[in-house]
Amino acid sequence: MEWERAKNYILIFFLLLNIALGVLLVIENRRYTITFDQERLIRTVLAQNNITMYRLPIRQFPPMRSIEVTGFYYNREALLQIFFTDPQTVERIDTSRSGHYVYQYGDGRLEISDGFVEYRNPGGFRRIQHSGLLLQLPSEITYDSARRITDTFIYNHFPDFVPDGSFNEGDNIRIIYRQKYRSILVHSNSIELLVTPIGIQQVEMQFGEILGYIGSPRMIFSPDEALLAFTQRVRHIAQDEPMTITRMDLVYFQEYISDQPGPYHAVPFYRVFTLCNGDQPFLINAFTNGVID
Repeated sequence: MEWERAKNYILIFFLLLNIALGVLLVIENRRYTITFDQERLIRTVLAQNNITMYRLPIRQFPPMRSIEVTGFYYNREALLQIFFTDPQTVERIDTSRSGHYVYQYGDGRLEISDGFVEYRNPGGFRRIQHSGLLLQLPSEITYDSARRITDTFIYNHFPDFVPDGSFNEGDNIRIIYRQKYRSILVHSNSIELLVTPIGIQQVEMQFGEILGYIGSPRMIFSPDEALLAFTQRVRHIAQDEPMTITRMDLVYFQEYISDQPGPYHAVPFYRVFTLCNGDQPFLINAFTNGVID
């Protein structure tokens, strides 16, 4: 009998503990959540400065940690395997410049310089072409047909990168991918692919290896404070030409990048996209509220 009573007490204790933890979690979430009054106020400030916003800003802004990223990191042998059918037949062109590597076979040319990788091939990227997807391309390239090809390339070779925008270059389409780490994009780790009616003709990439989180979580500025900093930066432009915010999100960004080993810190940044700026966002440091455009 005593043991049954003790078990009941223990169950009641754990039930009350869970309720208390749940209440604390709700309070903590509310602490880092924009209220409707804050949202209404920032919309008013934007409107007063000739700025409109289609979508609501992200509402939650819990403390975040930085991540550690190496300098630009590439396995040259792996890149040769990706871009050339037989790496043994590829010619390395001597440029007599430190950190500058150029490889060529036929029309394909791979260049690695100061941490920037570029592959060009007027005849189209060979493995996408061999996959059969090239035959499905219409004479006039569309976003969907371009995505079928670029998604195949990324999935095969860089599966932790995801689509993050596109824009037209004449009749061609350039699609941008960025690396995702623990559900958040790393803006400074990017791959861009140019798709034409004959396939992928150009690949450009810059990225470092993500080593993991560093330091303790730090409080970040709220989205409405970031939008206020953005407004202060662009209001002289918006007074002459109305500005529209199309979307806003939160990413990691490595402001100072190098081909030296590092490691470096990528910190949380808000991105604000506008109609006038296309796919080039305004970047706002979530730790300092400083704006980069």
